[in-house]
Amino acid sequence: MYKAFYGLSDNPFSIAPNPSYLFLSDRHREALAHLKYGLGETGGFVLLTGEVGTGKTTVSRCLLRQLPENTDTAFILNPSLTEAELLATLCDELGIHYGETPTLKQLTDLISRFLLNNHQAGRNTVMIIDEAQHLRPEVLEQLRLLTNLETDTKKLLQVILIGQPELQQLLKRQELRQLAQRITARYHLLPLTEQEVALYVQHRLQVAGRMEPLFNKGAIRALHRFSGGIPRIINLLCERALMAGYGQSKTPIDRKMVNAAAAEVLGELPQKRRWWLPLSAALVVVVAFGGGYYWLNYHQAMNQAQASENTVALTPAKPAAVQANKQADLTERVLNGAIDKSRDIDTAFAALFGLWNKAPYAGVSACQSASQLGMACFQQQGNLSSLQQLNYPAVVYLTDDAGKAFYGTLVASNAQQLLLQLGEQQFWVSMDWFNQHFSGMYELLWQPPEQAQQAITPVSSLEKVQWLENALATAAQRQPRVMSYFDTELEQELKAFQRQHGLAVDSNASLATLAQLSIYQHNLGPVLQSGGVR
Repeated sequence: MYKAFYGLSDNPFSIAPNPSYLFLSDRHREALAHLKYGLGETGGFVLLTGEVGTGKTTVSRCLLRQLPENTDTAFILNPSLTEAELLATLCDELGIHYGETPTLKQLTDLISRFLLNNHQAGRNTVMIIDEAQHLRPEVLEQLRLLTNLETDTKKLLQVILIGQPELQQLLKRQELRQLAQRITARYHLLPLTEQEVALYVQHRLQVAGRMEPLFNKGAIRALHRFSGGIPRIINLLCERALMAGYGQSKTPIDRKMVNAAAAEVLGELPQKRRWWLPLSAALVVVVAFGGGYYWLNYHQAMNQAQASENTVALTPAKPAAVQANKQADLTERVLNGAIDKSRDIDTAFAALFGLWNKAPYAGVSACQSASQLGMACFQQQGNLSSLQQLNYPAVVYLTDDAGKAFYGTLVASNAQQLLLQLGEQQFWVSMDWFNQHFSGMYELLWQPPEQAQQAITPVSSLEKVQWLENALATAAQRQPRVMSYFDTELEQELKAFQRQHGLAVDSNASLATLAQLSIYQHNLGPVLQSGGVR
């Protein structure tokens, strides 16, 4: 009803997945690139995760439109199925006919025959499962068995798993470790930044026929604050704000209208500003700075008298119990304040770039900045041990006690503690505290060497073959051999490394394999622990 008032030809903020309104932020483009890369690696599984409403389904639909014409796809939207039901649904999607009440073996045989015939006809088969966090472990295992059908160079069925962050935890289960090792590419999709929210809103308005901006800067800031950068929530808020503006016959849409929309849609009322908050914030900074300075002078004493488990160590323990309790309360308040200011991953990346004595470019993603600076991003899922083995500082994905995401920069580590930067502050935290909050996802920066720019094969130059041997030896913590050619032992070492890291197992060192190896091999840049393995 407000379209004519705003000069719109369509409703720009419908939550229906209209492809005409497709908006790909830098992060959405990176996610799409990871999916395409994973499928290009001829591996079995590709993983895309993200919070509700971040645009995972949008990315998958965009991927579908970019797949080659010789690709048959099966898109499964409801994965709450048994093994037999999932295989029957796959048959339905691929047009495979089966009789009444087929057995699991009959369905598997029919699918296997279809995959073989497709491969002989030069066609690819891709299965996309949305909301994959609802898959049962036994169903995932059945999928893994189905992907066992392969040639010498590729899997005959490739599976894309799309789900919420719980999917990452599901794949960490012991009984699913074989499937987790077959994931050739993974990406965690983050919400939009404030700048991207402005671009997103303007894009949808332009598609609907309005070229002039309609939301002012205050409205955009409020949209980002209330939505957390989630496109679906942005649409709901914008829709209500447009109705409010229409009812008041007022343009542009301002912060007050978005506040009212948030109260209606989310039940959130904007907090009134209090004059004493800036003073309190300044006091907390002064206290934190003073505590940090005091702690630095007593760092050695603190390490000798460790705080109890699950306690964040900022200052040494006081001899008086009352003073110690007050200090612990202050520590917790300062830490919680730092966590609340660490919801933006770009802040964590800025700290990581600083450790490399570099600064990211404004207006582009962290990985694009890294590329322009001659570096590369590496996103991986694992535990603290795997991160320490790489021995690089990293941006780590964390969750607070309420389950909300925040981001830190892991700066250094010793035998018992980790130095974690949250915003502008650094804290020594215990291993237990870190593991309780660590989601398992991390990103680091590295500088790829010249030898890792192209795949290394048995016919590559001796220089590259020797580099491959040296890199594998470094990763395995053994002495390298002097190579005269690409021998069988090197091939077996390469395949063992690929299996260990969930890469496509091949006699050639693909670019994905070289990226993983280079992180172990390279010896430039900051380290987590002096003397650690590179």
